[in-house]
Amino acid sequence: MKKRNTIQRQLVLQAVIDHGMHPTADEVYDKVKAIYPDISRATVYRNLNILAEESKLRRIAVPDAADRFDQTCSDHYHIKCTVCGAFKDIDLPYLEQLDETVAKMTEYEMESHDIVFMGTCPQCQEAKRTGSD
Repeated sequence: MKKRNTIQRQLVLQAVIDHGMHPTADEVYDKVKAIYPDISRATVYRNLNILAEESKLRRIAVPDAADRFDQTCSDHYHIKCTVCGAFKDIDLPYLEQLDETVAKMTEYEMESHDIVFMGTCPQCQEAKRTGSD
């Protein structure tokens, strides 16, 4: 059964698109709440889940952190700064042969893989070098 495209769902999708930097559900909620004060956190979470199920958004599971949401649904990689939390796409070819290798090793039927690289961004490296926060 197709879900209705409600104003709340449109606002949630637009908030992710406008944010541009892979927001968490709480960040999406804050942005939508500023425009539509009557919306509940549960409504935002439910709509994020629906949009991810419909492949209109991509949910990114981040180790030891809140899931993030991406408007780019095609397979690609991400990098997270372990100091400031910056999170962004990496322009790197998606390695389908990795799925094939894992499938052979595990006998799983692979669908895809998500990889989040972790490191310190250039701004945090510079701040550390200069002793500023």
